[in-house]
Amino acid sequence: MTAAPTISVIVPAFRAEHLLPRVLEPLMAMHQRGEVLEVIVVDDRSPDRTGEVARIMGARVIVTPQNGGPGVARNLAARVAAGDVLWFVDSDVIAWPDGARRLQAAFADPSVAAVFGSYDTAPEGSWFARYKNLMHRYYHQTARRTARTFWAGCGAVRADWFAKVGGFDVETYRVPSIEDIELGYRIYAAGGVICVDPALLGKHLKQWTMRQAIHTDIFRRALPWSRLMIAREGLSDDLNTSPLERLRAILAGFFLVSVLFMPLIGWGWAAGLLAVAILGNWPLFSFFIAHLGLLRAILAILYHQVYYVYSAGAFAWCLIEYHVFGVRNRLHVP
Repeated sequence: MTAAPTISVIVPAFRAEHLLPRVLEPLMAMHQRGEVLEVIVVDDRSPDRTGEVARIMGARVIVTPQNGGPGVARNLAARVAAGDVLWFVDSDVIAWPDGARRLQAAFADPSVAAVFGSYDTAPEGSWFARYKNLMHRYYHQTARRTARTFWAGCGAVRADWFAKVGGFDVETYRVPSIEDIELGYRIYAAGGVICVDPALLGKHLKQWTMRQAIHTDIFRRALPWSRLMIAREGLSDDLNTSPLERLRAILAGFFLVSVLFMPLIGWGWAAGLLAVAILGNWPLFSFFIAHLGLLRAILAILYHQVYYVYSAGAFAWCLIEYHVFGVRNRLHVP
């Protein structure tokens, strides 16, 4: 009988003093129950008591030579981790108590190279922060059970596969960006199976603001992911890049154009196109109603149309950049 793979938990942390008591509690409980081999917190040169809090709670603490971001921190921990499986948990994500057991079950299949989950249905904070975290959950929950990408917020990779593909690319992605998505592409290209486990859950504590979300969505997600797909992988159909999502983005564009020209064409076109957009997004809208209530769900679905437009606009710009201006290798995210 094959022994169950051992798990090393890796938590990259910067200015996480106020978060770690909640984040580490379930992870240290799994360690005490013998479900994970170790919990490693990587203090990325935090100016607060991040490392001290982690030590007090019983985690193994290592410190980066200089502040380098979560990719650098994860790679550093992976080099010293003793487990067969590296379970990455962000310092603002509270893993559910059954996480280690779910990973043990998933990695019992020797063909599985990586597994990732999603956020839960009870995010905290403003309606906008809850919308962002619920949107993330929706796409992960409705995704195919095998993927070409990876998510490092609450995801795990076999240590030998992580070493085989060279870990996170911290030269191209020098700030938190799509380094986990790109890692997934390399694992998939090397023949590894990446599974999406909808029951591997975590609660995201990040309190998104609208301004912060727009900047992150465009400059840390849409632009680098579009460039990666165009230059290396081709247009994918994982998560929120499926053909149906592209059609919804087109509908959102028509709706927003009708709003801009409402003084000329009247409100009827805008109302009609909004109704079509809502019908086209009905599963997501229903999900928002269930978890946000009707009024906040309306706000969320309206903002989601804006999200579609700026995300699609970023992709269109990258196509122009690649095919018109001949920019072929602009993958670097400074």
